[in-house]
Amino acid sequence: MRAIDYFDRGHDRDPQRLAVVDTATGLKLTFAETKELSERIAAALQRGGFENQDLLGLYGPNDGMLLVVLLAMWRANGKWIPVNTRNAIDANAGYINYVRCKWLVYHSSKADEVQQLKDRCPVMRHFVCLDKRVGDDPSLEEFMAGVTAADFVEPEVDAFGNLSDLVGIFPTGGTTGPSKGANVTNLGWGTMIETAADAMGGRTDSPVALVSAPITHAAGPIALSTLSLGATQVILPGFDAERVLRTIAEYKVTHMYLPPTALYQLMASPEIGEHDYSSLRIFILVGSPCSPEKLRQAVEIFGPCMCQSYGQVECPMIVAWFPPEDVARFAREAPDKLAACGRPTRSIRVALLDDDGREVPRGEAGEICARGALVSHSYFEKPEETAEVRKFGWHHTGDVGKFDADGYLYIVDRKKDMVVSGGFNVFTAEVEAAVTELAQVREACVFGIPHEKWGEQVHAVVVAEGITGAEIIAYAKDRLGGVKAPKSVEFVPEIPRTAAGKMDKKALRVKYWGDAQRMVN
Repeated sequence: MRAIDYFDRGHDRDPQRLAVVDTATGLKLTFAETKELSERIAAALQRGGFENQDLLGLYGPNDGMLLVVLLAMWRANGKWIPVNTRNAIDANAGYINYVRCKWLVYHSSKADEVQQLKDRCPVMRHFVCLDKRVGDDPSLEEFMAGVTAADFVEPEVDAFGNLSDLVGIFPTGGTTGPSKGANVTNLGWGTMIETAADAMGGRTDSPVALVSAPITHAAGPIALSTLSLGATQVILPGFDAERVLRTIAEYKVTHMYLPPTALYQLMASPEIGEHDYSSLRIFILVGSPCSPEKLRQAVEIFGPCMCQSYGQVECPMIVAWFPPEDVARFAREAPDKLAACGRPTRSIRVALLDDDGREVPRGEAGEICARGALVSHSYFEKPEETAEVRKFGWHHTGDVGKFDADGYLYIVDRKKDMVVSGGFNVFTAEVEAAVTELAQVREACVFGIPHEKWGEQVHAVVVAEGITGAEIIAYAKDRLGGVKAPKSVEFVPEIPRTAAGKMDKKALRVKYWGDAQRMVN
């Protein structure tokens, strides 16, 4: 099916159910109203020259209408270009020019940045401001003037749902250079939606999904997954720990998504024990490994709703799934298993390969490789890079993992992040998990720094209070042994993040490695 078909499936469950609730603007739309409005916007796009499989970028903070525009773009069979508000202007401009995106819909709060993009992006031709006119750029309301839903011309659709058409060209992390564009087809996107909806559904007849992470990033596809279940989307303008906690209780939220770093902020909030979280059925952690101890504590706070999902842009969201029932059981019976990210889903085949393309024995670490419809088609106009990650008939994720005897997958490191100290391989994720077991440690980022004798030594950068570096080292040594334990500890008020919200190890390494070859992320 096409991306928009999944929204329409949710619409058909109950057209009069609320689909969008914007807590900042007061916007409330039923599924029927959302569908009609998306058809109007799609018709306006067509009137404005938007063609089949054209590219459209979305740029701005969370807004209910931003989600509707995204649906309208897919209704017109366009391709989505997420424009990350956390990126530097030059990075966004470089990506827009690379994929040759002609259309941009933005929020007025980003008008100054958009002007800079206009100066740097001659490929862009059409601009619409979501909430008001800005210079020559019409507001969305002006853009839709005189157009009705009846004016929308349905693109030609085959019985299979145009499986080879693209839903978007999604930027990779770009931590080691400019982002590559992952070509994601209806087949891959639909596989993700079906798998995610199957994993999250069936737990309530009245799903309510909280959207506080950026719609223009991972929250967008998760929203579409829950919309297919008929879920009301309660939208916050951004993440604020106290506001999220209050909103869960106020709107009886059943489904929500956050990265582990945001979970830690919720748990550190002075309001953590003041609200009712009993409505929660699915609380997904995605984006980076979660501290097993923090996850165990989260189960105590939020109940048996905590779950994890593993994926990447090239294999979106749900390569592996750790359902809330398993997380809750292991929190009681086997806390060490909470270091896993779940088991591979039915939609994809996962294997752990060595550098020669051979599967490693069960229990040993190898590169996580995937095969199936969930894998993106290719990188946009980058055949060499595509071939590089498709060796031996598998997509190579760049992540190192291992399976336990029960088939649970553990992410132990990025392949390039592994520390080689004195001839021993140290997986940084394992060290980070051990250090964050300490109640005083909120976050930990581990990487290798130069050492004259060992080549590299294990170094930890932590956000913590009431504990010394020597105490952290001693605990890790007792927990992991002398080789894996950090040899040095640095305290910081916060850990720098990439535009995708992941710990920016490259930024932390720079003062130790300079321009040396070890500068990877």
